Amino acid sequence: MTNLIKQAYITLLLLLSVSVSIAQNRENITLTVAGVCGMCKSRIEKAAKADGLENVHWEASTQLLALSFDPATYDVEAAKARILSAGHDVEGRQANAEAYKKLPSCCHYRDEANVHKATGQDHDTHAVMGIVMQENNRGELSPIESANVHWVEDATLHAQTDASGVFRIDHQEHVKQLIISYAGNQPDTLTITDPNEVVVVTAKDNVLAEVTVSARRRSNYISALSPTRLEVLTGQELFKAACCDLSESFETNASVDVVSSDAVTGSKQIQMLGLSGIYTQLTVENLPGPRGLATPLGLNSIAGTWIESIQIGKGIGSVVNGFENIAGQINVELKKPETSERLFFNAYTNNMGRSDINLNLAQRFNERWTGGLLLHDNFMYNKNMNFSNNGFRDIPIGNLFSGISRWKYEDGKGFMLQFGIKFLSDDRTGGQLDFDPAMDKLTKNRYGLGFDIERYEAFAKIGYVFPQQTQRSIGLQLSGTSYNQTSYFGLRTYDAGQRNAYANLIYQDIIGTVVHKYRMGLSMQYDRYDERYIGQRFARTEVVPGGFFEYTYGPSEKFDLVLGIRGDYNNLYGWFATPRAHVRYQPMAGTSFRISSGRGQRTANIFAENTAALASSRMVRIATENDAKNAYGLKPEIAWNSGISFDQSFRLFHREASFSAEFFRNDFINQVVVDYENPRELAFYNLNGKSYSNSLQTELRLMPLPHFEARMAYRLFDVKTTYAHTLLQRPLVARHRGFLNLGYATHSGGWHFDYTLNITGQKRLPSTAANPMEYQLPEYSRAYTTMNAQISKTIGKSQPIDLYIGGENLTDFFQRNPVLAADQPFSQFFDSSLLWGPVTGRMFYAGIRFGIK
Repeated sequence: MTNLIKQAYITLLLLLSVSVSIAQNRENITLTVAGVCGMCKSRIEKAAKADGLENVHWEASTQLLALSFDPATYDVEAAKARILSAGHDVEGRQANAEAYKKLPSCCHYRDEANVHKATGQDHDTHAVMGIVMQENNRGELSPIESANVHWVEDATLHAQTDASGVFRIDHQEHVKQLIISYAGNQPDTLTITDPNEVVVVTAKDNVLAEVTVSARRRSNYISALSPTRLEVLTGQELFKAACCDLSESFETNASVDVVSSDAVTGSKQIQMLGLSGIYTQLTVENLPGPRGLATPLGLNSIAGTWIESIQIGKGIGSVVNGFENIAGQINVELKKPETSERLFFNAYTNNMGRSDINLNLAQRFNERWTGGLLLHDNFMYNKNMNFSNNGFRDIPIGNLFSGISRWKYEDGKGFMLQFGIKFLSDDRTGGQLDFDPAMDKLTKNRYGLGFDIERYEAFAKIGYVFPQQTQRSIGLQLSGTSYNQTSYFGLRTYDAGQRNAYANLIYQDIIGTVVHKYRMGLSMQYDRYDERYIGQRFARTEVVPGGFFEYTYGPSEKFDLVLGIRGDYNNLYGWFATPRAHVRYQPMAGTSFRISSGRGQRTANIFAENTAALASSRMVRIATENDAKNAYGLKPEIAWNSGISFDQSFRLFHREASFSAEFFRNDFINQVVVDYENPRELAFYNLNGKSYSNSLQTELRLMPLPHFEARMAYRLFDVKTTYAHTLLQRPLVARHRGFLNLGYATHSGGWHFDYTLNITGQKRLPSTAANPMEYQLPEYSRAYTTMNAQISKTIGKSQPIDLYIGGENLTDFFQRNPVLAADQPFSQFFDSSLLWGPVTGRMFYAGIRFGIK
């Protein structure tokens, strides 16, 4: 028995030693071998086989050949030579040209147009897989079930998404154009260049678009497929700052500047391409936003927590959206009841006496009806905030309340209806710290100002997508507003009212194939103004019916040409045409060039757009050249905008990065010049000479570390206008600007850290040489730097709560003399409109937000 045990023990040791010896002699390596399909796989693996090879596997998606062999008998270099002779590149060594030519056409891996590239599938037929998702304002995705999928070239190959949003559709070599459609959404046609990749389609703002493949969605990105250069700020981007209202939603963005209009009214305006925001078309879900008389305080009326995304289009826009776009278009997409949280709450407060409360509600009543309610309440109650110690409140006190009630119906067969109402009430009082409107209003006791604004709006969108022709649709946009304002500035009064109606009928279809698309339609814009400034009345009714046609030629994902023309008739100024063109060219993946050019026209509202100057002693002078029945006797403003941009994405630090450069130029005709050069007056007159703006911007986006994003930009503005026959730099516009934004989010733990740095160069100041020495300003302002930062923490997963704290203007820089002659507010030297820097210093805030899905 003992001998038997010994024999078994010796046998086991021998077996172990043999197996260890075999394992020690086995070697595993991987080689990079080029190929595209299943036939390539068979050819490569066959060429690699020889004595001593134990295992071989080539993967098309990674282009890697895995070999397991006995190095004593298997020759790796000989295997490489066999694979090269078979026509496949190995480890950077190119195969013989003759061998490559002998490969079947489906195996030509050097041909970028090969639809089998990196598929790893047989060349006859296989399945394309994808997923269709709905994105909400926080960037969260939910699946769309029963979306239709079919090929343009072969409608018999079709599929639907399942409960997880996933579809699987058979693919053959001759089919490339895939249509994704879903009731109530604009369908999208995709060009499938790599059938092995998973197609990801995001439904957002009722449009099936933004195709991304194995890519991370950024909070701020340039739309790669848009013919115009469209920058998108998602809800995730807006959470990087407090974003209490729209005017504060651009703090982490390099393209748009938001500046205070003056030192006492608290109003803010945007600047884009170095031009005032009046030249940028502001729309809310492609309907007119605050415009006309609502322009100066309109940004304050849209709460940041209402916003799902912001789309910034620089340069001339589409003719479909109207004729007023000159410098660009900012479109705000609000939260949709069908995709947003059932309840969302936000509360904010800062050390300057401001508090905001926001409440969003959404409800799905059944499969067809959804509804939502958005509420915003803003309180400013610090009567003594005065950083410059000049005796004037830096920001008026009072209350702003606004709300939106919206509804949506879709029948699941292509018909969709949206409608709702909006309401705004804004009541503010400013001026000297001890101003009491009950005793001092419109007297010389103390200088005060106040405004009481009410704005009502009703809107509707009606759309129908033809079930059998998903590229064909028709839509009608409708809106009507009523705006009333009573206001006073010292001893001056300004009361105004505006009634507006807007309609836009849009029909779109294809011509033969999706290569040729077009949109056409009719529009009508009606405005009735009634303004009274110090007893003088300015009233007009402006009616502008028109029509438009826009053609898009898109033979591939690499090229788009958009040509548009619209003709409109203004009852005050007659007929005018608006031509526009856009070209996008993508010579290679990740590289895009865009060129645009076109004309824009608008009617100036000189009092509403220059409310800041009303809080001064300047006398208003209007130099009219036309019939007084026109708008203030002035001609309409006309401008030609042309631009070129370059976007390049690449890998840096093994992560996504991009660089962009853009240049835009505006040339004005009949511009309404706002002349501050005489400190005793504010003059309005039509341009007699040159007026132009040149805007250059470069931007670098990168991720130097995981979860760490950085954006840096430089902007150069050359903006000049002829003032009284002299071409001068536009006042209060910085020639140089620098921008840096850093954002870091922990992989786990829910922490977010965001930091923004803005460097603002010198600005030319209007001449004050005619004032006494103590009320004169230098020719140029100082350059200055501001910094903002925020830290937020997300608590919980199923029902997350966000806690955030932050600071703005951390450098504590503010203009020391924002009001000229603050000690003599009723003198001829008083002026609060020459504001070139921040009016308030360092500010800290805290807030909480949470939602119930």
